[in-house]
Amino acid sequence: MSFTTISVIGLGYIGLPTAAAFASRQKQVVGVDINQHVVATINRGEIHIVESDLDNVVKIAVEGGYLKASTTPVTADAYLIAVPTPFKGDHEPDMVYVEAAAKSIAPVLKKGALVILESTSPVGATEQMAQWLAEARPDLTFPQQAGEQADINVAYCPERVLPGQVMVELIKNDRVIGGMTPVCSARASELYNIFLEGECVVTNSRTAEMCKLTENSFRDVNIAFANELSLICADQEINVWELIRLANRHPRVNILQPGPGVGGHCIAVDPWFIVAQNPQQARLIRTAREVNDSKPHWVLNQVKATVADYLTQSGKRANEVTIACFGLAFKPNIDDLRESPAMEIAEMIADWHSGETQVVEPNIHELPNKLAGHCTLTRVDDALATADVLVLLVDHNEFKAISGDAVRQEFIVDTKGVWR
Repeated sequence: MSFTTISVIGLGYIGLPTAAAFASRQKQVVGVDINQHVVATINRGEIHIVESDLDNVVKIAVEGGYLKASTTPVTADAYLIAVPTPFKGDHEPDMVYVEAAAKSIAPVLKKGALVILESTSPVGATEQMAQWLAEARPDLTFPQQAGEQADINVAYCPERVLPGQVMVELIKNDRVIGGMTPVCSARASELYNIFLEGECVVTNSRTAEMCKLTENSFRDVNIAFANELSLICADQEINVWELIRLANRHPRVNILQPGPGVGGHCIAVDPWFIVAQNPQQARLIRTAREVNDSKPHWVLNQVKATVADYLTQSGKRANEVTIACFGLAFKPNIDDLRESPAMEIAEMIADWHSGETQVVEPNIHELPNKLAGHCTLTRVDDALATADVLVLLVDHNEFKAISGDAVRQEFIVDTKGVWR
């Protein structure tokens, strides 16, 4: 069965680029999202997120009649579910949005449809989704019931893209295809090959689920090593960036760069999914998460110490001191604030500091609710002209372009080594 109409459930940082990629190949794509503002924005041919090249692809697809958005699911040949999987309780994965998405498409499923889960999920999530669908549609058969002869094919196919480069990596990167049966995998491969230039690498759904978690846990452990080094170097009065640069001259050493913590909805979240399901075995993965989660609090203490030094030298009172936080996003040159350590640090500084706290974030136009009323959204030049203490949290291109002459402040906490 060919794929004429494709539906993407969830039009966020992964769902919208995926919908646009299919639409750019002149497939009829219906994106579904519960947010009416998101739906209206896309139907105008505009986008609600910052992502390089996405705006133009969406504009052309909407104007060409290949992409439209809706708040209600429609009948389609293939469904891709790309909704959030947040935490609940003690870092346990919450599948409530996946369940809601599955139950929303169940009434419009037709025989021969393919359902793919893209959301980062714990092992067994695809089978759970198939079970929810089977319960909602007893008139259809699913892989866990009928195997290769099932009416509906189900697979897990995680994305592996870098925010800021999604439209390139979505097309060029290899794709892990985890079908519940070989037929499911084959059909999922056929679907992605509509736009994919990378290879479809086939496995089963449980291995594909674990592969996504493994990739991000590997990154998290390596970042934790760099972040732990930064704590040790600060205690030993050693420049951590120089140390890493020297160590990386070893032909088999490649240490990552430290920062204020780890953010985003992947690396900061996915390792906990492994820990939640394997608490006794995942000791290193848990420790890495704890190291990275604790880094923002260490940065806050560095800021407090720097402000104390400034007060001693300047003779000012604390409420007369202006602190400028440079960056809120979880990584450079994007607007994504999810799980951002920079956000957490700015919020903690604003709660602690009795004077003005400025925030410089060139990728947003208004402060998020957590900071509104507690901070001032400020332009780069104004912050450099008025702040007493600078806190660099994200190495946006705009910040890296600031010349040394423009930074007159002596009291700086630089978590990215940009102004060192």
